[in-house]
Amino acid sequence: MNYEKTMKKLVQLLLLVLFITRLVSCRSNWSHQVDPDTAVLVNQALTKAGDNAPELRQALDQAPKEQKKGVAFLIAYMPEQDLKILSADFILKNTKWAYQARETFPWCKKLPEEIFMNEVLPYASLLEHRDLWRPEFYARFEPYVRDCKDIYAAIDSVNRNIQKELGVVYNTKRSRVDISPFQAIKEQMATCTGLSFLLVDAFRSVGIPARFAGTAMWTNMRGNHSWVEVWIDGKWYFTEYYPDALNKSWFVADAGKADPADPLHWIYAVTYKPGNCHFPMSWAKNDSTIHARNVTDRYIRIYQQQLKGNELNPDELLVKVVLYENGGDTGQSGNRLHRKLVVQLRGKQVDFGYTPSPTDDLNRYLIFKLKKNTNYTFSTVGETGQFEKSWAIITGKKNEQMVRLNMDK
Repeated sequence: MNYEKTMKKLVQLLLLVLFITRLVSCRSNWSHQVDPDTAVLVNQALTKAGDNAPELRQALDQAPKEQKKGVAFLIAYMPEQDLKILSADFILKNTKWAYQARETFPWCKKLPEEIFMNEVLPYASLLEHRDLWRPEFYARFEPYVRDCKDIYAAIDSVNRNIQKELGVVYNTKRSRVDISPFQAIKEQMATCTGLSFLLVDAFRSVGIPARFAGTAMWTNMRGNHSWVEVWIDGKWYFTEYYPDALNKSWFVADAGKADPADPLHWIYAVTYKPGNCHFPMSWAKNDSTIHARNVTDRYIRIYQQQLKGNELNPDELLVKVVLYENGGDTGQSGNRLHRKLVVQLRGKQVDFGYTPSPTDDLNRYLIFKLKKNTNYTFSTVGETGQFEKSWAIITGKKNEQMVRLNMDK
């Protein structure tokens, strides 16, 4: 009798040991999918997560084998505030749709793993609310790239259709600077920061490596600006929500005049993994949790290359023009007027262009290359083709000049 009881207890003990061993094995199977350094970072992250650690462990445990490395990467480099709030469901769904893009689109399938992990897989850019945008954005933008032959065509298709698809326009009346994707769509407005979030997320949703970029302050002290960079065959190119062409934009000259010696004027690109600095945010000046890279030198080189063959002659300058109504320059986008503007010299037209509209970035201007120390006439053109209002403008001696026109004066 004692023998049977002893054997029964031994069997029960053996089953318990097997169960615990299996449980421990299941809970640690993610560690076999990542390198030792990442495993160390994940364990450190789990400690920092505090009460939310079970959610992160659940994500690691439940991720399909081929996605465990991606989940571990996200957790290893996750900002501490996210470690404490993100759910397993959020992480698993974000990762699932990122890997679906990797399997679906040829440009994403051939990406180096480190680029996919750092520039496609991440779920946010800065401190914006953590919306689970990826499933909806995949559904919205997959049709635009479905028949694209390469990543260039895919980038162009998303870029050219995003405003039509989302309906969001530039407007300084948005509820906050770092407005999240879903809130921007709800409000139908955002400034350059929110618009750049939308574009980064749209690109990533269809497997295009993208990251947030910008400066805390131009060297002309006209404020900050944000835009987007995309990775193509080993090189980074910039674009915007309102696109021109890759590495073409109104802000190239401002970016090209950045001061490499002053961090205030650097050009930054966000990176999910730690970079060589942090991204400065005017609305969160004491926050240093967003990793970045200093890419100032690249923008200076781009500007210098574009100036080749197009340098100013000694007697020339660049004139930046903006047109206002109702009291002039108040710093509000709604005060600007979009008009055709003609430049005349002694009664003859020498140039024309279109002044920035209320939906253009506040740092955007109409730029003319004109002669120094010369009397010009600037005139707006109405719907009938006739001049509405004219101003006598005398250009100065410097290489740049700002002209603010007011329809009320």
